[in-house]
Amino acid sequence: MRHRNNKAKLNRTPAHKKAMLNNLVASLFEKNVVVTTTAKAKEARKLADRYITIAKSSDDFNARRKVAKDFHATMTLKKLFEEIAPLYKNRKGGYTRVIKVGNRRGDGGSISIIELVEKPAVKKEKK
Repeated sequence: MRHRNNKAKLNRTPAHKKAMLNNLVASLFEKNVVVTTTAKAKEARKLADRYITIAKSSDDFNARRKVAKDFHATMTLKKLFEEIAPLYKNRKGGYTRVIKVGNRRGDGGSISIIELVEKPAVKKEKK
């Protein structure tokens, strides 16, 4: 039975869905903004908010292990704990936002932008 199970299936196997959402959240943490379908954005928002909440906790080592268990991008993990989580220290939730953009031209799929509410400073590289 699926009573009170509000997770979208996204037409994928559970392992594929987990990997896809983790990759989407990793891209969100790296680039601060990602354009994707609305259904994927809503699911990724739940996961990203959960990771940021864990990263904000005071027990840094165990929090890092909890997030690293499912989230395998190590450089992004470092950015999450050192740059992104401190921005939301005084915020109780709502770390990301989903903005509906419109429909995709090819198949009419609903497109949205998922972004961090407060963006970390971007380092510019010298050429």
